[in-house]
Amino acid sequence: MKAWIVLLLALTLPMTALAEEAAEGAAKVSYITMSPPFVGNYGLDGSAKLKVYKADISLRVSSDEAAKAVKANDALIRNQLVGLFTQQTSESLGSVEAKEKVRQEALKQVQQVMTDETGKPMVEDLLFNNLIVQ
Repeated sequence: MKAWIVLLLALTLPMTALAEEAAEGAAKVSYITMSPPFVGNYGLDGSAKLKVYKADISLRVSSDEAAKAVKANDALIRNQLVGLFTQQTSESLGSVEAKEKVRQEALKQVQQVMTDETGKPMVEDLLFNNLIVQ
């Protein structure tokens, strides 16, 4: 009986060590909230009605290096996103599917900024914590 216990322990110890190494090597995910929220006009197509948006955005990164790089390039990222939101129309912000397309385009633009500045996309995802259009 003691032999079986010793054998079982001998087999589980390497598995525990491998699990700990995998956990240490796993990416640390963090979310960076772009603050203050984005607020501005959109749909500047000459209509008399003023259209306004407010977007609370978070960026998902998986390393401390990426988080530092995103914070260092905050102004450039914000400029790119403000330009994107200003170009939108009522149709492009009018439905859930349309907002998802805008979210994906925003992610592409943020990744492009980061690639231009650091050589890597750095940002894994862009999330709308809140998106209000009026």
